[in-house]
Amino acid sequence: MRVLIIGGGVAGTAAALAADKAGLEPRLFEAYDESAGLEHGVFLTVAANGMDALRAVDAHHVVLDAGFPSGRIRFHSGTGKHLGSIPLGPALDDDSVTRTIRRSDLYGGLYKLVAERNIPIEHGKRLVRAENLPGGVRAHFADGTSADGDVLVGADGVHSVTRTAIDPSNPGPRYTGLGNIGGFTRTADIDAEPGDYVMIWGRDCFFGYTVAPDGEVWWFANPPARQEPSRADLRRLTGADLKSRLIDLLSPDKGPAARIVRDTGGEIRLTNQYDLPSIPTWHDGAMVVIGDAAHAVSPSSGQGASLAAEDAVVLARCLRDLPAVPDALARYESLRRDRVERIVTWGSGMNNTKKQGLVGRALRDLALPLILRKADSPKEMARMAWMFEHHIDWNDTVRP
Repeated sequence: MRVLIIGGGVAGTAAALAADKAGLEPRLFEAYDESAGLEHGVFLTVAANGMDALRAVDAHHVVLDAGFPSGRIRFHSGTGKHLGSIPLGPALDDDSVTRTIRRSDLYGGLYKLVAERNIPIEHGKRLVRAENLPGGVRAHFADGTSADGDVLVGADGVHSVTRTAIDPSNPGPRYTGLGNIGGFTRTADIDAEPGDYVMIWGRDCFFGYTVAPDGEVWWFANPPARQEPSRADLRRLTGADLKSRLIDLLSPDKGPAARIVRDTGGEIRLTNQYDLPSIPTWHDGAMVVIGDAAHAVSPSSGQGASLAAEDAVVLARCLRDLPAVPDALARYESLRRDRVERIVTWGSGMNNTKKQGLVGRALRDLALPLILRKADSPKEMARMAWMFEHHIDWNDTVRP
Protein backbone atom coordinates (compact mmCIF):
# COMPACT_ATOMS: atom_id res chain seq x y z
CA MET A 1 0.00 0.00 0.00
CA ARG A 2 1.55 3.30 -1.16
CA VAL A 3 0.98 5.92 1.55
CA LEU A 4 1.61 9.55 0.56
CA ILE A 5 2.21 11.65 3.69
CA ILE A 6 1.96 15.42 3.39
CA GLY A 7 3.99 17.31 6.00
CA GLY A 8 7.16 16.55 7.95
CA GLY A 9 6.16 17.66 11.44
CA VAL A 10 5.38 15.36 14.37
CA ALA A 11 2.23 13.96 12.76
CA GLY A 12 3.89 13.34 9.40
CA THR A 13 7.11 11.76 10.65
CA ALA A 14 5.23 9.62 13.18
CA ALA A 15 2.84 8.53 10.42
CA ALA A 16 5.78 7.57 8.21
CA LEU A 17 7.40 5.53 11.00
CA ALA A 18 4.09 3.84 11.86
CA ALA A 19 3.24 3.04 8.24
CA ASP A 20 6.70 1.57 7.72
CA LYS A 21 6.40 -0.61 10.80
CA ALA A 22 2.97 -1.77 9.59
CA GLY A 23 4.54 -3.05 6.37
CA LEU A 24 3.15 -0.29 4.17
CA GLU A 25 5.13 1.88 1.72
CA PRO A 26 5.20 5.48 3.00
CA ARG A 27 6.61 8.50 1.13
CA LEU A 28 7.00 11.76 3.01
CA PHE A 29 6.51 15.11 1.24
CA GLU A 30 7.73 18.28 3.02
CA ALA A 31 7.08 21.82 1.78
CA TYR A 32 10.19 23.26 3.44
CA ASP A 33 13.80 22.70 2.45
CA GLU A 34 14.26 21.06 5.84
CA SER A 35 11.94 20.05 8.67
CA ALA A 36 9.52 22.86 9.53
CA GLY A 37 10.19 22.38 13.22
CA LEU A 38 13.80 23.48 12.81
CA GLU A 39 12.67 27.07 12.29
CA HIS A 40 9.17 27.22 13.81
CA GLY A 41 8.38 27.05 17.51
CA VAL A 42 10.54 26.93 20.61
CA PHE A 43 9.71 23.98 22.86
CA LEU A 44 6.80 21.76 23.79
CA THR A 45 5.75 18.95 26.09
CA VAL A 46 5.17 15.33 25.21
CA ALA A 47 2.74 13.86 27.72
CA ALA A 48 2.80 10.29 28.99
CA ASN A 49 0.20 9.24 26.40
CA GLY A 50 2.38 10.74 23.66
CA MET A 51 5.37 8.79 24.95
CA ASP A 52 3.24 5.65 24.80
CA ALA A 53 2.34 6.33 21.16
CA LEU A 54 5.95 7.00 20.17
CA ARG A 55 7.04 3.83 21.96
CA ALA A 56 4.68 1.87 19.70
CA VAL A 57 6.81 2.89 16.69
CA ASP A 58 10.16 2.65 18.51
CA ALA A 59 10.65 6.43 18.56
CA HIS A 60 10.21 7.32 22.24
CA HIS A 61 13.98 7.45 22.77
CA VAL A 62 14.05 10.72 20.78
CA VAL A 63 12.25 12.42 23.67
CA LEU A 64 14.08 10.48 26.36
CA ASP A 65 17.46 11.46 24.92
CA ALA A 66 16.82 15.15 24.17
CA GLY A 67 14.09 16.11 26.64
CA PHE A 68 13.79 16.27 30.41
CA PRO A 69 11.05 15.21 32.84
CA SER A 70 8.62 17.89 33.94
CA GLY A 71 7.09 17.80 37.41
CA ARG A 72 4.62 20.44 38.58
CA ILE A 73 3.04 23.64 37.31
CA ARG A 74 3.14 26.47 39.86
CA PHE A 75 0.65 29.26 39.20
CA HIS A 76 1.06 32.92 40.18
CA SER A 77 -0.89 36.11 39.59
CA GLY A 78 0.72 39.20 38.14
CA THR A 79 0.73 40.69 41.62
CA GLY A 80 3.02 37.89 42.82
CA LYS A 81 0.35 35.90 44.66
CA HIS A 82 0.91 32.13 44.65
CA LEU A 83 -2.34 30.58 43.42
CA GLY A 84 -1.48 26.90 43.74
CA SER A 85 0.17 24.04 41.86
CA ILE A 86 -0.73 20.80 40.13
CA PRO A 87 1.28 17.92 38.62
CA LEU A 88 1.98 18.17 34.90
CA GLY A 89 0.22 14.86 34.39
CA PRO A 90 0.66 11.59 36.32
CA ALA A 91 3.49 9.07 36.15
CA LEU A 92 2.36 5.83 34.53
CA ASP A 93 3.13 2.32 35.71
CA ASP A 94 6.19 2.19 33.42
CA ASP A 95 7.44 5.49 34.95
CA SER A 96 6.52 7.48 31.83
CA VAL A 97 5.99 11.15 32.67
CA THR A 98 5.45 14.35 30.75
CA ARG A 99 8.71 15.56 29.25
CA THR A 100 9.79 18.92 27.82
CA ILE A 101 11.81 19.07 24.61
CA ARG A 102 12.95 21.69 22.11
CA ARG A 103 10.71 21.56 19.08
CA SER A 104 13.76 21.38 16.81
CA ASP A 105 15.09 18.36 18.73
CA LEU A 106 11.78 16.51 18.47
CA TYR A 107 11.24 17.27 14.79
CA GLY A 108 14.88 16.66 13.95
CA GLY A 109 15.03 13.40 15.90
CA LEU A 110 11.90 11.95 14.30
CA TYR A 111 13.06 13.11 10.86
CA LYS A 112 16.40 11.37 11.40
CA LEU A 113 14.61 8.12 12.25
CA VAL A 114 12.56 8.37 9.05
CA ALA A 115 15.77 8.79 7.03
CA GLU A 116 17.56 5.98 8.90
CA ARG A 117 14.70 3.60 8.10
CA ASN A 118 15.08 4.42 4.41
CA ILE A 119 11.65 5.98 4.07
CA PRO A 120 11.68 8.27 1.00
CA ILE A 121 11.56 12.00 1.85
CA GLU A 122 11.05 14.72 -0.76
CA HIS A 123 11.53 18.41 0.06
CA GLY A 124 10.16 21.51 -1.65
CA LYS A 125 6.83 19.72 -2.15
CA ARG A 126 4.03 22.11 -1.20
CA LEU A 127 0.64 20.50 -1.80
CA VAL A 128 -1.75 22.63 -3.86
CA ARG A 129 -4.53 20.12 -4.50
CA ALA A 130 -5.36 16.43 -4.31
CA GLU A 131 -7.90 14.22 -6.03
CA ASN A 132 -9.33 10.78 -5.61
CA LEU A 133 -8.73 8.37 -8.51
CA PRO A 134 -10.26 4.95 -9.18
CA GLY A 135 -8.48 2.82 -6.62
CA GLY A 136 -6.19 5.54 -5.31
CA VAL A 137 -5.29 9.22 -5.01
CA ARG A 138 -3.10 11.83 -6.71
CA ALA A 139 -1.29 14.71 -5.01
CA HIS A 140 -0.36 17.85 -6.97
CA PHE A 141 2.49 20.08 -5.81
CA ALA A 142 3.37 23.73 -6.38
CA ASP A 143 6.47 22.81 -8.42
CA GLY A 144 4.27 21.20 -11.08
CA THR A 145 4.96 17.59 -10.08
CA SER A 146 2.47 15.04 -8.82
CA ALA A 147 2.50 11.69 -7.02
CA ASP A 148 0.07 8.76 -7.09
CA GLY A 149 -0.67 6.50 -4.15
CA ASP A 150 -3.24 4.26 -2.53
CA VAL A 151 -3.92 6.66 0.33
CA LEU A 152 -3.00 10.27 1.11
CA VAL A 153 -2.43 11.33 4.73
CA GLY A 154 -2.75 15.07 5.35
CA ALA A 155 -0.36 15.87 8.18
CA ASP A 156 -0.03 19.42 6.85
CA GLY A 157 -0.92 21.33 9.98
CA VAL A 158 -3.53 23.81 11.06
CA HIS A 159 -3.70 25.50 7.63
CA SER A 160 -4.09 22.15 5.89
CA VAL A 161 -4.64 22.00 2.12
CA THR A 162 -5.65 18.35 2.46
CA ARG A 163 -8.52 19.28 4.78
CA THR A 164 -10.02 21.50 2.09
CA ALA A 165 -9.40 18.91 -0.65
CA ILE A 166 -11.36 16.38 1.40
CA ASP A 167 -14.29 18.75 1.92
CA PRO A 168 -14.29 22.39 0.74
CA SER A 169 -16.89 23.16 3.40
CA ASN A 170 -14.59 22.05 6.22
CA PRO A 171 -13.94 25.09 8.45
CA GLY A 172 -10.51 26.60 8.85
CA PRO A 173 -8.71 27.16 12.15
CA ARG A 174 -10.02 29.56 14.80
CA TYR A 175 -7.79 32.41 15.95
CA THR A 176 -7.66 32.32 19.76
CA GLY A 177 -6.85 36.01 20.30
CA LEU A 178 -3.35 35.16 21.52
CA GLY A 179 0.14 34.98 20.09
CA ASN A 180 2.97 32.53 20.76
CA ILE A 181 6.52 33.67 21.40
CA GLY A 182 9.40 32.21 23.37
CA GLY A 183 13.11 31.77 23.82
CA PHE A 184 16.02 30.53 25.90
CA THR A 185 18.36 32.33 28.28
CA ARG A 186 21.02 31.61 30.90
CA THR A 187 19.55 34.18 33.31
CA ALA A 188 20.68 33.32 36.86
CA ASP A 189 18.74 33.31 40.13
CA ILE A 190 15.43 32.08 38.77
CA ASP A 191 13.16 30.68 41.47
CA ALA A 192 12.10 27.32 40.06
CA GLU A 193 12.95 23.68 40.56
CA PRO A 194 14.48 22.16 37.40
CA GLY A 195 11.70 20.61 35.37
CA ASP A 196 8.88 22.49 37.10
CA TYR A 197 6.90 25.15 35.26
CA VAL A 198 5.98 28.58 36.61
CA MET A 199 2.90 30.14 35.00
CA ILE A 200 2.09 33.80 35.60
CA TRP A 201 -1.29 35.35 34.79
CA GLY A 202 0.10 38.82 34.18
CA ARG A 203 -1.96 41.98 33.97
CA ASP A 204 -1.44 42.31 30.22
CA CYS A 205 0.19 39.05 29.13
CA PHE A 206 0.40 35.39 30.19
CA PHE A 207 3.96 34.16 30.77
CA GLY A 208 5.48 30.79 31.58
CA TYR A 209 8.94 29.36 32.09
CA THR A 210 10.78 26.24 33.14
CA VAL A 211 14.41 25.55 34.04
CA ALA A 212 16.26 22.78 32.21
CA PRO A 213 18.58 20.48 34.18
CA ASP A 214 21.62 22.46 32.93
CA GLY A 215 20.17 25.72 34.32
CA GLU A 216 18.98 27.22 31.05
CA VAL A 217 15.63 29.01 31.29
CA TRP A 218 13.05 28.07 28.64
CA TRP A 219 10.20 30.58 28.41
CA PHE A 220 7.09 31.44 26.44
CA ALA A 221 4.52 34.25 26.41
CA ASN A 222 1.03 34.68 24.95
CA PRO A 223 0.59 38.36 24.08
CA PRO A 224 -3.08 39.11 23.33
CA ALA A 225 -4.34 40.78 20.16
CA ARG A 226 -8.04 41.11 19.43
CA GLN A 227 -7.49 41.34 15.70
CA GLU A 228 -5.57 38.55 14.03
CA PRO A 229 -2.24 39.87 12.67
CA SER A 230 -1.62 38.91 9.06
CA ARG A 231 1.39 36.80 8.11
CA ALA A 232 2.85 39.90 6.44
CA ASP A 233 2.44 41.85 9.69
CA LEU A 234 4.20 39.11 11.63
CA ARG A 235 7.08 38.97 9.16
CA ARG A 236 7.63 42.72 9.46
CA LEU A 237 8.18 42.52 13.23
CA THR A 238 11.87 42.40 14.12
CA GLY A 239 13.22 40.57 17.14
CA ALA A 240 14.11 43.89 18.77
CA ASP A 241 10.57 45.22 18.26
CA LEU A 242 9.05 42.07 19.71
CA LYS A 243 11.32 42.10 22.73
CA SER A 244 10.55 45.77 23.44
CA ARG A 245 6.78 45.22 23.15
CA LEU A 246 6.88 42.12 25.30
CA ILE A 247 8.91 43.80 28.04
CA ASP A 248 6.35 46.63 28.10
CA LEU A 249 3.53 44.08 28.53
CA LEU A 250 5.34 42.21 31.31
CA SER A 251 6.87 45.11 33.25
CA PRO A 252 3.76 45.85 35.41
CA ASP A 253 3.92 42.33 36.89
CA LYS A 254 5.92 41.12 39.84
CA GLY A 255 8.31 38.27 39.15
CA PRO A 256 11.14 37.63 36.71
CA ALA A 257 9.21 37.66 33.39
CA ALA A 258 10.40 41.03 32.04
CA ARG A 259 13.96 40.32 33.17
CA ILE A 260 13.98 36.90 31.49
CA VAL A 261 12.90 38.42 28.19
CA ARG A 262 15.36 41.31 28.51
CA ASP A 263 18.25 38.90 29.05
CA THR A 264 17.32 36.64 26.12
CA GLY A 265 19.74 36.77 23.20
CA GLY A 266 19.19 35.60 19.68
CA GLU A 267 16.19 35.99 17.43
CA ILE A 268 12.65 35.63 18.76
CA ARG A 269 9.55 35.28 16.59
CA LEU A 270 5.83 35.81 17.06
CA THR A 271 3.21 33.48 15.62
CA ASN A 272 -0.57 33.47 15.89
CA GLN A 273 -2.23 30.85 18.05
CA TYR A 274 -5.07 28.79 16.58
CA ASP A 275 -7.26 25.89 17.48
CA LEU A 276 -9.64 23.75 15.46
CA PRO A 277 -12.44 22.38 17.65
CA SER A 278 -14.14 20.17 15.07
CA ILE A 279 -14.46 19.57 11.35
CA PRO A 280 -17.31 17.54 9.86
CA THR A 281 -15.27 15.50 7.35
CA TRP A 282 -12.01 13.79 8.29
CA HIS A 283 -11.73 11.58 5.21
CA ASP A 284 -13.05 11.14 1.70
CA GLY A 285 -12.19 8.30 -0.65
CA ALA A 286 -8.47 7.68 -0.12
CA MET A 287 -7.69 10.98 1.65
CA VAL A 288 -7.56 11.59 5.42
CA VAL A 289 -6.29 14.23 7.87
CA ILE A 290 -4.41 13.68 11.13
CA GLY A 291 -2.91 15.87 13.86
CA ASP A 292 -3.47 19.63 13.68
CA ALA A 293 -5.00 19.27 10.22
CA ALA A 294 -7.93 17.46 11.86
CA HIS A 295 -8.06 18.90 15.38
CA ALA A 296 -5.65 21.66 16.38
CA VAL A 297 -5.59 21.87 20.17
CA SER A 298 -4.58 24.92 22.20
CA PRO A 299 -0.98 24.85 23.50
CA SER A 300 -2.50 25.22 26.98
CA SER A 301 -3.47 21.56 26.81
CA GLY A 302 0.12 20.36 26.35
CA GLN A 303 -1.32 17.64 24.11
CA GLY A 304 -0.71 18.73 20.51
CA ALA A 305 2.32 16.56 19.77
CA SER A 306 0.95 13.65 21.79
CA LEU A 307 -2.38 13.56 19.93
CA ALA A 308 -0.55 13.77 16.60
CA ALA A 309 1.54 10.74 17.53
CA GLU A 310 -1.56 8.85 18.68
CA ASP A 311 -3.34 9.61 15.39
CA ALA A 312 -0.39 8.34 13.38
CA VAL A 313 -0.20 5.02 15.22
CA VAL A 314 -3.95 4.36 15.16
CA LEU A 315 -4.20 5.19 11.44
CA ALA A 316 -1.32 2.85 10.54
CA ARG A 317 -2.93 0.02 12.50
CA CYS A 318 -6.25 0.57 10.71
CA LEU A 319 -4.56 0.56 7.28
CA ARG A 320 -2.62 -2.57 8.26
CA ASP A 321 -5.63 -4.56 9.43
CA LEU A 322 -8.49 -3.36 7.20
CA PRO A 323 -7.46 -3.80 3.55
CA ALA A 324 -10.21 -1.59 2.10
CA VAL A 325 -8.90 1.96 2.46
CA PRO A 326 -12.32 3.67 2.97
CA ASP A 327 -13.13 1.16 5.74
CA ALA A 328 -9.75 1.78 7.38
CA LEU A 329 -10.19 5.56 7.32
CA ALA A 330 -13.71 5.34 8.74
CA ARG A 331 -12.51 3.08 11.55
CA TYR A 332 -9.63 5.48 12.31
CA GLU A 333 -12.10 8.35 12.70
CA SER A 334 -14.41 6.30 14.92
CA LEU A 335 -11.49 5.46 17.22
CA ARG A 336 -10.17 9.02 17.44
CA ARG A 337 -12.83 11.72 17.06
CA ASP A 338 -14.48 11.68 20.50
CA ARG A 339 -11.17 11.63 22.35
CA VAL A 340 -9.45 14.42 20.47
CA GLU A 341 -12.47 16.73 20.43
CA ARG A 342 -12.85 16.29 24.18
CA ILE A 343 -9.22 17.36 24.67
CA VAL A 344 -9.60 20.32 22.28
CA THR A 345 -12.57 21.55 24.33
CA TRP A 346 -10.64 21.10 27.59
CA GLY A 347 -7.64 23.02 26.23
CA SER A 348 -9.83 25.85 24.97
CA GLY A 349 -11.27 26.33 28.46
CA MET A 350 -7.76 26.62 29.88
CA ASN A 351 -6.84 29.17 27.22
CA ASN A 352 -9.77 31.46 27.94
CA THR A 353 -8.38 32.32 31.39
CA LYS A 354 -5.49 34.16 29.68
CA LYS A 355 -7.68 36.91 28.21
CA GLN A 356 -9.63 38.32 31.17
CA GLY A 357 -10.18 41.93 32.13
CA LEU A 358 -9.87 43.57 35.56
CA VAL A 359 -12.99 41.99 37.08
CA GLY A 360 -12.25 38.62 35.54
CA ARG A 361 -8.71 38.68 36.89
CA ALA A 362 -9.92 39.48 40.41
CA LEU A 363 -12.48 36.67 40.36
CA ARG A 364 -9.94 34.26 38.88
CA ASP A 365 -7.37 35.02 41.58
CA LEU A 366 -9.99 34.39 44.25
CA ALA A 367 -11.31 31.17 42.76
CA LEU A 368 -8.15 29.52 41.46
CA PRO A 369 -6.56 28.62 44.81
CA LEU A 370 -9.67 26.59 45.66
CA ILE A 371 -9.87 25.04 42.19
CA LEU A 372 -6.17 24.12 42.12
CA ARG A 373 -6.27 22.69 45.63
CA LYS A 374 -9.06 20.38 44.53
CA ALA A 375 -7.35 19.57 41.22
CA ASP A 376 -4.20 18.50 43.08
CA SER A 377 -6.05 15.78 45.00
CA PRO A 378 -5.54 12.09 44.11
CA LYS A 379 -9.25 11.83 43.33
CA GLU A 380 -9.14 14.61 40.74
CA MET A 381 -5.91 13.33 39.22
CA ALA A 382 -7.57 9.94 38.82
CA ARG A 383 -10.39 11.64 36.92
CA MET A 384 -7.82 12.86 34.37
CA ALA A 385 -6.56 9.33 33.71
CA TRP A 386 -8.64 9.18 30.51
CA MET A 387 -6.26 11.70 28.96
CA PHE A 388 -2.84 10.58 30.16
CA GLU A 389 -3.23 6.82 30.61
CA HIS A 390 -4.35 6.23 27.03
CA HIS A 391 -2.58 3.13 25.73
CA ILE A 392 -2.40 1.94 22.11
CA ASP A 393 -1.56 -1.75 21.74
CA TRP A 394 0.35 -2.04 18.47
CA ASN A 395 -0.16 -5.81 18.33
CA ASP A 396 -3.91 -5.68 18.86
CA THR A 397 -5.88 -6.31 15.66
CA VAL A 398 -8.24 -3.53 14.57
CA ARG A 399 -11.73 -4.88 13.94
CA PRO A 400 -14.19 -3.41 11.44
